[in-house]
Amino acid sequence: MFTLVDWIVLAAYLLLSLLIGLWVSRGNKNLKEYMLGGGAMPWVAVGISLIATSVSATTFLGAPADVFGDDMTFLMFQIGGLLSIVVVGFVFIPRFRTAGINSAYELFEVRFGSKAVRRIAAVFYCLHLLLRTGILLYAPSLVLAQILHVDLKLAIVVSAAVAIFYTWFGGIKAVIWTDVMQFCVFFGGGILVLILIANAVGGFGEMATLASEAGKTRWWNPSMDISDARTLISAGFAYAILEIAIRGCDQQFVQRYLSCKDVKAANRSSVLSMVLGCVVSILFYWVGAALFVYYKVSKVGTLPAGAGQNDVFPYFIVNSLPVGVTGLIVAAICAAAMSSLSGAINSLSNTSERDFLGWDESKGMGGLKRAKIWTAVWGVLGVFFALFASTQQGSLLKNAYFFTGLFTGPLLGMFLLAFFVKGLKSWQVIVAVLCGMASLVLIQGIPAFGVPAVLGGIFSWPWMPFISMTTTVVLALLFKFFENLVGLSTKKH
Repeated sequence: MFTLVDWIVLAAYLLLSLLIGLWVSRGNKNLKEYMLGGGAMPWVAVGISLIATSVSATTFLGAPADVFGDDMTFLMFQIGGLLSIVVVGFVFIPRFRTAGINSAYELFEVRFGSKAVRRIAAVFYCLHLLLRTGILLYAPSLVLAQILHVDLKLAIVVSAAVAIFYTWFGGIKAVIWTDVMQFCVFFGGGILVLILIANAVGGFGEMATLASEAGKTRWWNPSMDISDARTLISAGFAYAILEIAIRGCDQQFVQRYLSCKDVKAANRSSVLSMVLGCVVSILFYWVGAALFVYYKVSKVGTLPAGAGQNDVFPYFIVNSLPVGVTGLIVAAICAAAMSSLSGAINSLSNTSERDFLGWDESKGMGGLKRAKIWTAVWGVLGVFFALFASTQQGSLLKNAYFFTGLFTGPLLGMFLLAFFVKGLKSWQVIVAVLCGMASLVLIQGIPAFGVPAVLGGIFSWPWMPFISMTTTVVLALLFKFFENLVGLSTKKH
């Protein structure tokens, strides 16, 4: 049961988030302070914020459910994550820091001399992040509504309102410092749950032995099967491309790199986020294994008839945690949801002001005022898409994977072209990007509209960004090659 004490704990957490936003807002005197923290944010805080943004409430709830129903083979994604850190550290961060930009997509105008390419990239990013944010806000709100016995729409609106409020006041500083607090609550909640379950089943040693005997600790699968996401080739290589696309091309990440004082600090923050991400994944996968031991092996607890793997952790939170601890765990779910939303709307606001309106600091305070309006607008749109997600009958996970590959892969291709290929024309980049997006329709169809895939079943979901990225790069190079060929032929005649 969710008691009065639990409500007090939850309310205290939400209030503290608001107070942090108000406190750090005092230093925001211009748009650069609001969006980049003046370029002087501590790298440790930025690193924690990076992982808090990456680790959504779906990790808190989804990772335990995945292990409860299967095993820990998705831990191999950390191999891809490690590779991505190296690439982003050597290729992306130094170029962002030395290009004199304030937005990730400003780089395209610098490299290609085209505002059209810059704005198309910004549109793709906004669409992807808005759709992703809607899903990341809806999924935990669905669980919160069940635990708190409140209407789903109310759960979505309240958690979103708090995140919008402190982000509106404090900008990137509020996002980063609330992310630090939210990560502590999120991580501490996972440790507390693991300790409570271990004590209930006879200690950590006994729990680990029983989980291993049940096959829940299996994490290595050296198979080269590209149709299975739980293999080394998919998790080690394809997922690395996905991580590079997110860590190297997502304005949420780039904005944090630019908020550090220099390249070294930005790289330290990136490495720290990778280390913490690995620790978080291990922790919550073990929570899933512990829940399996608790309910299926030791049978300390009993699940209701018909409970699916996604229902196990929420049921445990409501029925098996001590008074007050339940409130803390629910606060952790709220923390993860609000972290996803706050980081998203802040970066969307920066993209709107920088990439669509082209604002710079020399024009005074108008940009700061409009950026705050954009923050509110994007927050409301995020709520709208969360409410829209609640009406969908199809798999939210499949839709999320589709839109991730649809937008992040071509964006990664655009950045690689900007970094390493000279002389490309804007139309060549734009057409190549559109073809890269179209390639996914052949491989994956359009799940949201029930459009079947022509070549479905060949590739697992981690390969989607790789396919759309490769198509984009190859076609852009071919366009450039044939144009040069035609130019040479014309000169000869």
